[in-house]
Amino acid sequence: MLINGPVTAIAVLSILTAMPVDASAQSATLYENVRIFDGHSPALSAPSNVLVSGGKIATISPAPITAPDAQVIDGDGRVLMPGLIDAHWHAMLIRSTPEEGLNNDLGYSTLLAADEARATLMRGFTTVRDLGGASFSLKRAIDEGLVVGPRIYPSGAIVSVTSGHGDFRHLYELPRRVGELSRMEELGMAMIADSPDEVRMRVREQLMLGASQIKLTAGGGVASPFSPIDVSTFTLDELKAAVEAADNWGTYVAVHAYTAAAIERSIEAGVKVIEHGHLMAEADARQMAEKGIWLSTQPFLPGFEEGIPLSPESRRKLIEVIAGTDRIYGYAKKYGIKTAFGTDILFSPEAAKTQGLMLTWLTRWYTPAEALAMATGSNGELLQLSGLRNPYPGRLGVVEEGALADLLLVDGDPLEDIDLIADPTNFVVIMKDGRIEKNTLAPSGAHGVGPSVTAGPPPP
Repeated sequence: MLINGPVTAIAVLSILTAMPVDASAQSATLYENVRIFDGHSPALSAPSNVLVSGGKIATISPAPITAPDAQVIDGDGRVLMPGLIDAHWHAMLIRSTPEEGLNNDLGYSTLLAADEARATLMRGFTTVRDLGGASFSLKRAIDEGLVVGPRIYPSGAIVSVTSGHGDFRHLYELPRRVGELSRMEELGMAMIADSPDEVRMRVREQLMLGASQIKLTAGGGVASPFSPIDVSTFTLDELKAAVEAADNWGTYVAVHAYTAAAIERSIEAGVKVIEHGHLMAEADARQMAEKGIWLSTQPFLPGFEEGIPLSPESRRKLIEVIAGTDRIYGYAKKYGIKTAFGTDILFSPEAAKTQGLMLTWLTRWYTPAEALAMATGSNGELLQLSGLRNPYPGRLGVVEEGALADLLLVDGDPLEDIDLIADPTNFVVIMKDGRIEKNTLAPSGAHGVGPSVTAGPPPP
């Protein structure tokens, strides 16, 4: 190729760096002598071998697999399991407080988020469902191989009503001037919509930007300054407008809702996922189970509030939410509600380090196998609700032939000792999309004629 002049060279470089990573161009990887947690089963498999090729799991067999060109990893009886999935994450809202986020430029905030994305992946979370924030550029950079991080299912900006959860404007920004955007909206953190028509517009904007699902706040919340927990925000017609707009794009609406009133209105509107739900009534749980509505919730336990920088009022609200945690998981088990695991960690890089620890808290209500299945196979099923808006078509959260190759090799048995998940150093190999992102077994634990295995960055 001939390059004439600097302008042409820059143009060619831009094209090359914008090209997505081609997983099929990667070498194959063969895991030998591993026991498999497949994302569903309550027990591990017998010693097995797993061949990964083209970014997918090609073959699983108890018999030896012949793959002359594959890079071989000797599992030595360790457990191979799906990469973890966090169904309620905020990639852009971990490293900064709301005030810092409003004062930083979006470029700097994205760089902070990129560093946190690497840490997230090194904690074993190979996929996150982002429930609010301007994460589109971060997702693109990860997908193109410019940044190391998890797969991101982005919602884009949180859609909120005036004074609702997600409205981080200052009081001096009121009254709202028609046609003007607040700083919060300019940054894509949240968008204010106060009528069905405004809701449709804001939802369609996020879909145009690449949202895989839509996030609305149907009731009050903990972190935002002007949203009492008990307040129901969007009207039924506004919620229906969002559901219709998302449905027209073949995807769905997830709503932040703690109380019975907010949940019941959301169910009536046709929402497919309730986020949180800690203060729901038993009748709501029964109705969710009957209608197949997902509950995406978090195992908030007493003491969790100590790790999050909150105002005294927000801390009080969080304690109120925590008081409902036992109830919500009790309802989920009693009625068989489809339940997803997420963390919803905000504004604290230190709290983000507890992402895996929070998963272990599920054993207050579930067996270790059930808890791990929720964060892998079940969460992978939830991601399929995005339909044709799914940015990563294929099966996630499972170790099955044909599934996408997001895998963890664990030094120990997490079904016997789930606390292994809380310490990322126990993930001796982390693979995403068929690429090895971390391998602390090299060189003694790997051999073969494929590319050499190198240790990834140290865990956070």
